[in-house]
Amino acid sequence: MIALNVLGTELLACSFDPLTGFFRDGCCRTDDDDRGSHVVCARVTAEFLAFSRERGNDLSTPRPEFRFAGLRPGDRWCLCALRWKEALEAGVAPPVHLEATHARALELLELAHLQAHALPPVSHGTR
Repeated sequence: MIALNVLGTELLACSFDPLTGFFRDGCCRTDDDDRGSHVVCARVTAEFLAFSRERGNDLSTPRPEFRFAGLRPGDRWCLCALRWKEALEAGVAPPVHLEATHARALELLELAHLQAHALPPVSHGTR
């Protein structure tokens, strides 16, 4: 079955460098095991990374034991939908790649909010 994005078209890859996604396959695909709903493909900003660290999820610090190099501003990453919503409410929501954001995001987020933070369309999910 083809995964769909929030626009109703085929889900594009988010990032292969760094390798993202709940399944670490470059896409913001999800299933019932993904309790965090890692479905929003965002280009992280310094402000968002600081916000996430303050909320207890440090995405900047390398964690070699998890083969995680740490994110830098400008990296694309599959974010938890509710963390993106928290960042939106705090005024630090990072921009979103709609074509690479899974349709399940619409269960927790409004399309209008995602569109207001949308980046221009991309042709493929590499940096």
